[in-house]
Amino acid sequence: MNRQQARKKAEALVDRMTLEERASQLRYDAPPIRRLGIPAYNWWNEALHGVARAGQATVFPQAIGMAATFDTALLEQIGDVVSTEGRAKYNAYAACDDRDIYKGLTFWAPNVNIFRDPRWGRGHETYGEDPYLTSRLGVSYVKGLQGDGETMKAAACAKHFAVHSGPEALRHEFDAKASEKDMWETYLPAFEALVKEADVEAVMGAYNRTNGEPCCGSKTLISDILRGEWGFQGHFVSDCWALRDFHENHMVTRTAEESAAMAINAGCDLNCGVTYLHILKAYEEGLVTEETITEAAVRLYTTRYLLGLLDGSEYDTIPYDKVECREHLALAKKAAEESFVLLKNDGILPLCKEQIKTIGVIGPNANSRAALIGNYHGTASDYVTIQDGILCYVGEDVRVLTSIGCELFRDRTESIAMQRDRLMEARIVAEQSDVVLLCLGLDETLEGEEGDAGNSYASGDKESLLLPEVQRLLMETVAETGKPVVLCMMAGSDIDLSYAREHFNAILQMWYPGAQGGNAAARILFGEVSPSGKLPVTFYETLEELPEFTDYSMKGRTYRYMEHAAQYPFGFGLTYGKGRVVDAKIVESDSDSSKKQVCATSESLSKYEVCATVKNESNVDIEEVLEVYVKKEDSAYDTLHPSLCAFTRVTLPAGEEKKVNVVLPESAFTVVDENGRRFVDGRRFKFYVGFSQPDAKSVELMGSAPVEVEVEV
Repeated sequence: MNRQQARKKAEALVDRMTLEERASQLRYDAPPIRRLGIPAYNWWNEALHGVARAGQATVFPQAIGMAATFDTALLEQIGDVVSTEGRAKYNAYAACDDRDIYKGLTFWAPNVNIFRDPRWGRGHETYGEDPYLTSRLGVSYVKGLQGDGETMKAAACAKHFAVHSGPEALRHEFDAKASEKDMWETYLPAFEALVKEADVEAVMGAYNRTNGEPCCGSKTLISDILRGEWGFQGHFVSDCWALRDFHENHMVTRTAEESAAMAINAGCDLNCGVTYLHILKAYEEGLVTEETITEAAVRLYTTRYLLGLLDGSEYDTIPYDKVECREHLALAKKAAEESFVLLKNDGILPLCKEQIKTIGVIGPNANSRAALIGNYHGTASDYVTIQDGILCYVGEDVRVLTSIGCELFRDRTESIAMQRDRLMEARIVAEQSDVVLLCLGLDETLEGEEGDAGNSYASGDKESLLLPEVQRLLMETVAETGKPVVLCMMAGSDIDLSYAREHFNAILQMWYPGAQGGNAAARILFGEVSPSGKLPVTFYETLEELPEFTDYSMKGRTYRYMEHAAQYPFGFGLTYGKGRVVDAKIVESDSDSSKKQVCATSESLSKYEVCATVKNESNVDIEEVLEVYVKKEDSAYDTLHPSLCAFTRVTLPAGEEKKVNVVLPESAFTVVDENGRRFVDGRRFKFYVGFSQPDAKSVELMGSAPVEVEVEV
C-alpha cells in the first residue's frame, strides 16, 4: 500500500469520527474507538539498538558502538532484525489484546543528533560527531527498520529535531542558538537525509528551543523546513512532556491550551505527554481549528494503515521464536566485533592462549551487565560479560583470577568495610598474572538522560573527561605492579586516556557492546578477529580546549573545527595487520578505472567516485575502513579541516591487494555559506584517501598518511 492509498483510507475513517474522537487519537496512548472497531494503540516504543523496554530481545551494541563500525550494510541488517523482533512481539501481544506501552510498531529511533560535546550524557545514543557519517548510518538503519515490503514493517522516527545535545539539566528551558551555517552544515543534514532518502515515517521534536522557538512548536523547523522545503509526509511527535515546557519553562505561552495550540498549529501531530488533553478546550477558545485537528488525525491514521495495523500485513505471521534467535545473536556478536576500536597496541595483542598461564581480569566493568547495554535497551536472556567471555574462551587451559578492584564510583564495595577495600585484591591478582585485562569505564548510571541517569548532580552529563577517582587509583595500582596490561574501556563517550597511553600496553575501546560483548571481546583479544572499528567521535586531550557546553557554535568543536591536536582523532583505529592505500584517483562512475583521470563538474557531481588500490602488507587477515576526506582549497566557506565525504569497509586477506571504488556524493563538492546556502564554491578540491584522517596526529598514530588526490573543476 502506498502513502496515497493509505491516506485515502485514513481520511475516510477519520471522517466517521466525532471531533472528540479525533482529538483523543492525538495522544501517544490513543484509546480505542469501539463503535468503529478501532483498538487502542500506544505509539511509544523504543528501538535504539534492539527492541527496548518490552522484555526479551536481542541487545545490539549501543548506537555509538554501531557508529564505530562505519558499516552501513550492517546497520541495515540490524534494523531489519529489530523490526522482525518488533513484529514478532507485536503479533503475540496483539493476539492477547495487550496494547500497553513499548508494544507497538512505531519505534522512536534513531537518534541522529550530532555529538558535538563529549560532556553530553546522551551522546552514546547517537552515531557520533560527523553529519555525513550520521546521515549514512541513520539512512541505513531506517531502511532496515521500515523494510521494502508491501506494508511498512515498522515505523522509524528521526529524533530530536533539531539542534539538541545538552546540557541535560537545562534542556527544558534552554535556547540553543545556532548560525544558519551551522544549522545547514552540521545540525540538519542527517535529518534531511532520513526524510529525503529513507522516507522516515516520523520525526520527533526536541525539548529545547532553537533560535528562540520551542522545537516541538517551531514553525521554522516543522512547517517551513521539514514539511515545506523537504516535503516530509509522515507524522511529527513531541518529545515526552515537552509541550508542558512551553508554559512552565520556556514561558512562551501562558496556559496548557495555548501550548497545545502552538504545537498542533506548527504541525506537531502526536503528543507524548498530556498537553493534548487540552486540545478541545483550545478549540473552544478559538486557538485551533477543526481542520487542524482532523489533519493531525489523518496523518496518524495514515501511518497505522501503512503498517497494516487496521488491514493486516504480510508480517502478521512472524512467530515469537524469532525473538533473540540464534541468527540474531550471531549478528549482535558480529556487530560488537566490528565496533571495538584498537587505540594502542605495543604488540601485546592478540594474546596467545598457549603462552599464558594466568590472566587477571580486573575492574568494575569486568563482570558488569550494565556496562554491556547502555541505555534504551531490551532484556537479554544471556548477558556475556567480558569476564564470562574470557572464562569461556580459555576454558581449563588458562587460570583466570578476578577482582572488581573498585566500584564504578563509590569508595568501597562492602558498606561497612574501609575505603578502597578491593584495591589490594586487585594488586594481588595483577601480581599473580601473566597479563591483566583491566576493565574500566562508565555505564548508564553515569552518562545518560536527565531523569534516568544516577548522577543526579550532573543530570546525566559528564563534568569531566576523567574516570571516577576510584578507577584512576585502580589504574595506578595495577600499573605499579609492572605487569602487562590491556585496558578494556567500556564507555559511550570520550574518556581521558592520557595515563593509560603512557602506562599500559594496549587500549581497546569497547563502548557498550551489547549482550554478546564478552564473546566478541574474547575473539578480538585472542586474535580470532582483527579489530576494525574507527572512532566516530574525537577524543580530546582536555575540556579546556573546548567552548562552553552551552555554546552551540561549531567553532573549536569536533575534528572539522577543533584547534588543537586530538588525544585520539575521529576516524582513527588500528588493526592487528598493516593496511595501506597504494594509489587513488577520481574516475567516472561505472567507468574503467584505468581510464584517464577526470574532473568533476557542478552539473553532475554524483557521477564520480574514488578508485583506490589497497593492500594488506601483513600476514594477518584484516578488515579496514577506507575513509575519504575532502578540502575545498579555494573556498572561504569550507570547514577548517578536511571533512569526511565517503567511506566503505574493506576485507583484506593477508598479503592481498585489491581495487575499491567509493562513490562521491554531491555534498563532497559543496560548501555552506553564512546564510545557510549550500553550493559549489571554488575550483580546487583535494581528496585524502586512507584508513584515517589526514591530520598529523592520525598519521603519527597510524604510521602512514592517506593518499592525496587533487581535482580542479
